[in-house]
Amino acid sequence: MTDHSLPDSSCFACVISTAINRVCAFPGEMSRWFENNVKDLAPFSLRLLLAYEFGEAGLEKLNGDNWFADLTFPFPVNLMSADLNWTLATGLEIIAPVALVLGLATRFFSLALMVLTVVAIAAVHWPAEWHSIAELWKGYAITDQGYGNYKLPLIYMLMLCSLVFSGSGRISIDNYLKSKTAAR
Repeated sequence: MTDHSLPDSSCFACVISTAINRVCAFPGEMSRWFENNVKDLAPFSLRLLLAYEFGEAGLEKLNGDNWFADLTFPFPVNLMSADLNWTLATGLEIIAPVALVLGLATRFFSLALMVLTVVAIAAVHWPAEWHSIAELWKGYAITDQGYGNYKLPLIYMLMLCSLVFSGSGRISIDNYLKSKTAAR
């Protein structure tokens, strides 16, 4: 009489081998699933987040008072009046988010927002004074404690840079227009 409570050694090895193969294949299968099913959500979600952040800033400017007169802007922006700078920044922060949500001229508006962000870092977020890299590094923060606060604008810059390099993705008017142009 044979004992059937334990599988024989060759069957047990097969079970272990199969389990190891499945575990090792899972990351590749998951990657293929993401590639085939949700890859297009990445630039879309990035566009939505950036649209919200810049749109919120634009609405605050639209409904607020011009505080640009107290700032020192970098060249050549310093050649324009504070009122003109305020109007241009407000307009871009209102129009660009709408374009980002729609995926319309995404590279252009992302680049324009990058320029706006560089100006904002230079005029508002960069530390007024720093004497060492350690002091400058203290400005890599969300809150300003006398050392600047350029962390968030820098993160936005990198997110915008991704859209400039990769474009708006398939869920966009840009992609629709591109497919219509290619079909001709």
